[in-house]
Amino acid sequence: MKMNHVRVEGTVGGLTLVLETGQVARQAHGAVIATLGGTMCFAAIAIGPAKDEQDFFPLTVDYREKTEAAGKIPGGFFKREGRPTTKEILTMRLIDRSIRPMFPEGFKNEVQVMSHALCYDNLVNPDIVAMIASFAACKISGVPFDATMGAVRIGHLDGRLVPFPTDDRRREESRLDLVVAGHEQGIAMVECGAKELSEDEMIDALELAQQVIAEIVRLVGELVEKAGKPPMKWTAPVKDTELARAMQAWERPMTDALLTQGKHDRADAIDKIKAEVVAKFTAGITDEKALAARTKQVKAYFGDFVNDTERELILQERRVDGRKLDEIREITIVPNFIPRQHGSVLFTRGETQAMVSVTLGTPDDEQVIDGLEEEYKKAFYLHYNFPPYSVGETRRLGGPGRREIGHGMLAERALQAVLPAKERFPYTIRIVSDITESNGSSSMASVCGGCLSMMLAGVPLSQPVAGIAMGLVTDGKREVVLSDILGSEDHHGDMDFKVAGSGLGITALQMDIKVKSVSRDLLKRALAQAAQGRKFILRKMLQAVPRPAGDISEFAPRMEAVQIPAEKIGFLIGPAGKNIKAMQELYKVRISVVDDLGNVQVFGNDSKKVLECAHAIRAMCETPKIGARYQGTIKSIRDFGAFIEILPGVEGLCHISELAEGYVERVTDVAQMGDVLEVVVINVDDRGKIKLSHKAAITPA
Repeated sequence: MKMNHVRVEGTVGGLTLVLETGQVARQAHGAVIATLGGTMCFAAIAIGPAKDEQDFFPLTVDYREKTEAAGKIPGGFFKREGRPTTKEILTMRLIDRSIRPMFPEGFKNEVQVMSHALCYDNLVNPDIVAMIASFAACKISGVPFDATMGAVRIGHLDGRLVPFPTDDRRREESRLDLVVAGHEQGIAMVECGAKELSEDEMIDALELAQQVIAEIVRLVGELVEKAGKPPMKWTAPVKDTELARAMQAWERPMTDALLTQGKHDRADAIDKIKAEVVAKFTAGITDEKALAARTKQVKAYFGDFVNDTERELILQERRVDGRKLDEIREITIVPNFIPRQHGSVLFTRGETQAMVSVTLGTPDDEQVIDGLEEEYKKAFYLHYNFPPYSVGETRRLGGPGRREIGHGMLAERALQAVLPAKERFPYTIRIVSDITESNGSSSMASVCGGCLSMMLAGVPLSQPVAGIAMGLVTDGKREVVLSDILGSEDHHGDMDFKVAGSGLGITALQMDIKVKSVSRDLLKRALAQAAQGRKFILRKMLQAVPRPAGDISEFAPRMEAVQIPAEKIGFLIGPAGKNIKAMQELYKVRISVVDDLGNVQVFGNDSKKVLECAHAIRAMCETPKIGARYQGTIKSIRDFGAFIEILPGVEGLCHISELAEGYVERVTDVAQMGDVLEVVVINVDDRGKIKLSHKAAITPA
């Protein structure tokens, strides 16, 4: 096969971006290697045939971070990459959410976009590079793809917005972690975590992202000019305008059905009309195969009819549940819904409900994150579950899907910014949000429920946080922004814009849009309306839970911090952990050595035993000083004196001449094995050997 290696290079956001194709994976329909700074990623797209019976677009996106990219060998028994990590799944979602709307309506060919990290320089995260490579691979492949795309990460460092912040500074210092995908005409996808940024700061960040994306788009365009394949031939389905027009006869009944109150009652009313429509337009067809094809076609057009009717209602400022455009659904909050949990709440907003719990753990419960980046631990994580019964359905049960992982991470990111410093609150925090009812905004219900349950658990948050999902419907002339959208408003609308934050600013943001672009004015309007709704929800939350509990739950582990000399850490642990294991068993606690400086934490459910264990640790790691008094126990007797334990594991010699005033012939004349004597330290030599005196302790000063 002839090699036609094409390479383009340019500067974007202060870094060198290189795009290459024609050297690797030449049998794929499009393959690109993107290098940004010192990080390199590969992406390829393959296109399969469409299936006649298929009525959806089968797009699959996969991304992997192979550890050799960072010069590491995978952990575990098999020493091979296994199921995708959370980071990999989140990156797959970033790519999928960006490119899916760019394929034209009616395109049903199977498409796979696969990418992985080749090289990681510990500065530029490979997720952004994989996005750029994937976008470029799609564009050069000849597949019908509506836009030339780019992606960027924006941080906020040293008081200013920065494109492509380095990973170390982004994790430790940045007030913002914003990922944006876009094209020539505007922004297509946003994912963001922030430390209470204002709405204006967020809009400035989005505008900077658009500027950098424009630079990337120009470079991708240059690659397409040099290596792009001819557009593939495909035939868009022919629109049956007569059938679409005939359905307008049900416009009034459909409007009435859509305005039916209650999600399931509304669905039943729509299904009743669907049955009438299908019967009407399949009447007289006797051939089984033809009947099945016609029924499928009528149902597809009926779905478009429902979509168009609800959109027109919204553009007339009429919502199907009767609310005003900026009105929030009724909120009910049941604090401490499950009494023995460390913190729990039942949060209901309209027909969306989340049962959220918090569990406090020890540092041993921290999650170890082992990937391309340097291994680190997470002391806070949120898990989101979306069981099928929450929408009255049945489906195959398995592990958490990509959507559940993505929603959980969005809610986790929203709450991360207001957590107390680890020094102040050293507990590991796990939140579980089980969605028990769903009709839109379940991830934002998880944010609200997660905040409330942490407050009830006694976590001293700096600010309460709430979340709200915004929507947009536009026909090019009219624009309507919706607050607290329903599931159907999300499905039929042009934008899903989730915003979480405190009363001071935004902590998380996620946006997916189906239109080509949104203006700054529209973004500003949506963010202002979101802030108004968010503050309304916060007031409702604070009415139910005014402030964090003054103490943690009686069922949560208690904690006592102990500082010991760093050189005593090994002694505390003991050979093969013998000492620390024995103390944990004796006091029924968990002991964690936090760092190499001698910071130790003791956790347990019994406060008395926690305090006793902490006292014992201080005692056993204490260095006896001359003049210090102790109550010691005689552990062994020799002709020349007695060995007395003054601290756990610490013994000193009380010479026979120091046992009492005057002459002592035998040690046993004064004391016996197991006796407790008050002693004074009279000497500690260079080797740490301790000399004690009972005589000095009983002699009046």
